[in-house]
Amino acid sequence: MKPAPFAYHRAHSVAEAVALLAELGDEAKILAGGLSLVPMMNFRLARPAALVDVSRIGGLSYLRVRPDDGLRIGALTTHRAVETSRDPAVLGGFGVLPRSARWIGHYPIRSRGTFGGSIAHADPAAEWCLLAVLLNARIVLTGPAGERTVPAAGFFEGYYSTAAGPDEMITELWFPEPAPAAALTEFAPRQGDFAVVAAAVSADIADGTCRSGRVVLGGVGPRPVEVDAGPLTGQPASAETWRAMGEHAAGQVDPPPASPSPFPDSHGDAGFRRRLTATLVTRALEETSRQVHQ
Repeated sequence: MKPAPFAYHRAHSVAEAVALLAELGDEAKILAGGLSLVPMMNFRLARPAALVDVSRIGGLSYLRVRPDDGLRIGALTTHRAVETSRDPAVLGGFGVLPRSARWIGHYPIRSRGTFGGSIAHADPAAEWCLLAVLLNARIVLTGPAGERTVPAAGFFEGYYSTAAGPDEMITELWFPEPAPAAALTEFAPRQGDFAVVAAAVSADIADGTCRSGRVVLGGVGPRPVEVDAGPLTGQPASAETWRAMGEHAAGQVDPPPASPSPFPDSHGDAGFRRRLTATLVTRALEETSRQVHQ
């Protein structure tokens, strides 16, 4: 199919993009990599009256780490740029991001798709959305009134819905605190497909004990879901603890009966997703334990 008619505008600066969004109103959409929006337009699941192309705006593609400021990622940074980063500061404190990029689609998607575009699209099973919540990221938005920062936990409001205003664009993702022991894993029918369920975890492990942890799930609700990880606190860093946390996480979620993805596949029922949740949380915690012992 072909998209419904739309007007096309190319912005050459953030200020120009914001001005266009304010002028065009609620029916305008930002076009960056286009890997999510364009297919939805082709299927006429999205029908924006206008597109504001921000792909040529300079200065929005970077990964910067500072000891007192954490990691900052420009909105137009591609998935592939994150995946191939060899910066020791990125790999040391934020290595879960490069490691997780391999789960994103296929090579052409990772080469063109953008970090900010994935966050703005707000797929409830998207890797960057889960990790933004897990790592307490801040989403930097720029609008007519200037910049504002929104915590990731409050940014995702529902299926493909965020706290960004219609006249705002994401310009940066800020990860203020490192997470040296963190992992993401997921299940999809085929490599590169949308995840049925995804699990992102972090753990503070020392002297054979898990002092604390966090678990964020995708594909089990309208947005990334953080579940209670209290059962990890003070427990042995062992396979039994990881399995128990997996079962605990599965008992906390109420997955939808079918995938809300615009490109559905054989995604299974709620019971299947709960079983996946238990397995994936267990595997992700096992991976964090291996990281500590490397």
